Amino acid sequence: MSHLVIRGGEPLRGRVLPSANKNAVLPILCATLLAREPVRLHGVPDTTDVRKLLDFFHTLGSGVEIDRARRSVWLDHRSARFDPRCHRLPEAMRSSVLLVPPLLARFGVARIERDVQGCSLGVREIDPHVELFGRFGAEVTLGTEAILVHAQTRLRATCHWLDYASVTTTGNFLLGAVLAQGESTLTNAACEPHVQELCDFLTTLGARIEGRGTSRLTVAGVERLGGGEHRFAEDFHEIVTFLALGAITGGEVAVKNAGPDQFPLLDRTFARFGVTVRHEDGWSRVAADAPLRVHEPFTRNLLPKIEAAPWPYVPADLLPIFIALGVRAQGSALFWNKVYDGALGWTAELAKFGAHTVLADPHRVITFGGKPLVPAEVESPYIIRVALALLMVAASIPGRSVIRHAAPIRRAHPRFVENLRELGAQVEWVEAASA
Repeated sequence: MSHLVIRGGEPLRGRVLPSANKNAVLPILCATLLAREPVRLHGVPDTTDVRKLLDFFHTLGSGVEIDRARRSVWLDHRSARFDPRCHRLPEAMRSSVLLVPPLLARFGVARIERDVQGCSLGVREIDPHVELFGRFGAEVTLGTEAILVHAQTRLRATCHWLDYASVTTTGNFLLGAVLAQGESTLTNAACEPHVQELCDFLTTLGARIEGRGTSRLTVAGVERLGGGEHRFAEDFHEIVTFLALGAITGGEVAVKNAGPDQFPLLDRTFARFGVTVRHEDGWSRVAADAPLRVHEPFTRNLLPKIEAAPWPYVPADLLPIFIALGVRAQGSALFWNKVYDGALGWTAELAKFGAHTVLADPHRVITFGGKPLVPAEVESPYIIRVALALLMVAASIPGRSVIRHAAPIRRAHPRFVENLRELGAQVEWVEAASA
């Protein structure tokens, strides 16, 4: 396992060019299997999950050309072949399930491995996906090692209503509907920026999608999808993370951001801790001109509250970042994760820094910020943004801290440590034996 060692206490200053959003990159990589002509993608991050998918395409016989210097990937699946008896979908990554509709469309068969979990955020069921595949006319069989999915003919259109606005299930709906026979609709669809980017990419290939950015999607199936090019947008998760690092260390950080229209609620959430975000000339900036302090509400008998839920709420993936700010800010705040039931237990690790938090229940935690903190060695669960939140707290404390098992960061942020160093941080990866 890889750990991060940081010597904190120094304000971070400078500019950051963020990478693309893995929750856009991975679905779009899966979607390239639908294309009957070559596809070129620009701004592809060199992450562990991306490598797993590209390796999978290699095993199918697809043409794969990677230009790491320019961060571009060329894919041609015309020679691809899939055999469920020997081909295995990438494991230990949730996005593997997004390969199923493209495999069904291209080969008429797919399999779902038992281990398709991503971050350890609580129970993440496969049932909504299996139900959706059945709605499209596929046959699902439960095997001893995997779930086999067959489609004897072209998928048929469906009208479906999700019980929860799941990003991954919405992605699977789009990937199934674009080539299905007839017009499909999805109600209670997820509408996060990365879902919108998937819609944009599929439209580039020739898909007919209406309702982008809303909770109701309508897709008219087409006979085939062609090729094309796509350049990935900056990851708003990474933008928020580096802005928060600037704020928590008392520094000045600017992050390239071509989508400030996605930030009004995030800006207001920063403001609750006394942090002002400015968007100018394609960059988002924070400058710590005052200590962090929780903004007191007019309703004095209630705690200030940050609620995380599906977009357009504050994203649940970003809640740990704001919890880190809450630990450092003077005052108390309530953080409510309305999505995952196992995503807040990590806050007990904050006590090793000297922070005071109370886990009210599996979904809510209260921070009592402004306490004197000390460097520490802490354990991160397998959750990307939690490892980052622990690192944020460590970066704000003078002295040497260790974030153990921080490797999940590499699943989403290929240049995270390099970017931190360019901002002035003293941070390095170390292997388990040398930490």
